Amino acid sequence: MTTRRRTRRPARRPARRTTAVLVAALGLVSAGVLSGCGIRATTVPVDVGAAPSRVSCKTPAGTAAGTGGVQGIRATVELVCGAQLVGVQRLVPVPEKQPARDMAVLVTQALLEALQREPSAEEREAGFTTEVPATLTASAPRPGDPAGTVRLSRKPEDLPPVALSQLVCTLAQSDVVSAGPGPVVLGGPDADPPRAWECTDAVRSRPESVPTLGDVVRPSASPAPSPS
Repeated sequence: MTTRRRTRRPARRPARRTTAVLVAALGLVSAGVLSGCGIRATTVPVDVGAAPSRVSCKTPAGTAAGTGGVQGIRATVELVCGAQLVGVQRLVPVPEKQPARDMAVLVTQALLEALQREPSAEEREAGFTTEVPATLTASAPRPGDPAGTVRLSRKPEDLPPVALSQLVCTLAQSDVVSAGPGPVVLGGPDADPPRAWECTDAVRSRPESVPTLGDVVRPSASPAPSPS
């Protein structure tokens, strides 16, 4: 009588274990591909933050109002928006019936105060700011200064660059302060000669750069009296 031997079949591995092995292998391959591309693989979500906000730099309607019925002149003051200078209309109060020699200083002081004033809520929402120091003031020229010179309570070159750009580009548009397009003559509180400052397209687009500095403005020598 012949005895048959039973052949033991190998036990089948659970499908769950095979799946886990495949997933691990795929993870290693993905990590190798990412590292080869210069990207570091991570299993932790990365928070890159909110997208950068964009400002409109559009002046709201009625921006030039708000002087409470005081007489003044309409002027364009240069505020900062989107890292550039943007002109905003203002009604600047100026006293009437003043001597012509004092008008340049009075208008400069009024424009300074307009620049120092904090923008309205609508303007701030649109992205407007100002960097002009609140303590800056204007005064009359010193004896011997060229006509049209405005003296400031601080040296122009000691002001923050953005503030100086705002001031120069604002004064350059005033017919009272600047006789037509051209440089603005500014000096400090000391006896140093004033300098000519220009508002250029480069200054408007990059107000953090110092405005173009012209030569020192010196008064012309008076002619010698003719011998009698």
